Amino acid sequence: MSAPTPLSVDEPFRSLWAGRDPFDMVEALQGEVFRELEGRRTLRVEAGGRGYFVKIHRGVGWREIFKNLLSARLPVLGARNEWQAIRQLDKLGVATMKAVAYGERGRNPARQHSFIVTEELAPTVSLEDYCRDWARCPPDSALKRALIERVADMVRRMHEGGMNHRDLYICHFLLHLEPAPTPAALRLSLIDLHRSQIRTRTPRRWRDKDLAALYFSALGIGLTRRDKLRFVRRYFGRPLREVLRDEAVLLARLEAQAGRLHARYLRKYAPEAAL
Repeated sequence: MSAPTPLSVDEPFRSLWAGRDPFDMVEALQGEVFRELEGRRTLRVEAGGRGYFVKIHRGVGWREIFKNLLSARLPVLGARNEWQAIRQLDKLGVATMKAVAYGERGRNPARQHSFIVTEELAPTVSLEDYCRDWARCPPDSALKRALIERVADMVRRMHEGGMNHRDLYICHFLLHLEPAPTPAALRLSLIDLHRSQIRTRTPRRWRDKDLAALYFSALGIGLTRRDKLRFVRRYFGRPLREVLRDEAVLLARLEAQAGRLHARYLRKYAPEAAL
């Protein structure tokens, strides 16, 4: 007897899809397409007066699977990663998206059909956009301090809970704009979880990759040395003197890794800036 198809559908799609095949219904959804790749589609739809993001995976094929494995990368086979990551972050108390529908069918990993539907987080702005002009127009110091500490808390909880993100850039932290962000009323949500990994304990290698990516992504927003030290102290949860002593090798490695990521970025996306 075949295993049951993993499926979870909440409102409003439970009513909209009643008596229908959810896989057929999700394929029929129409909206603004954000990404269209072979085997994967991301779009925004509206239902019941609300916005939702839909990610549909139709299998990556054996060629893509082997290419990833030969490059020592774990392939993303479907929507399960994001579904499990959302549930894990909920357990850890890290704000993220709310999934309202998920489905997966097919045993062949190269041809697996899956989807996930999440509520749109709006109104929000990514930290990359929100902090873009900080170097030129410094923000309110109390708000900047609160944002740095909140990001550090979220990342620490994630890593302590056995999860690493693999795309931990500041563009994947969304700042909620209602109510207007203040040091006392601050809401951040972590998104883009499809490449994340969950284990009993986060390996040091993957923790360090996350931290290096986060540092690299914040290089251009005008953070001071004091800002960086504030993040480090909050992330490790220990007195700063102790952190600087015990984690000196790690901190030097993060500087070097972030520098390499920045150089790679310049070569790939801004060759004229590297001249």
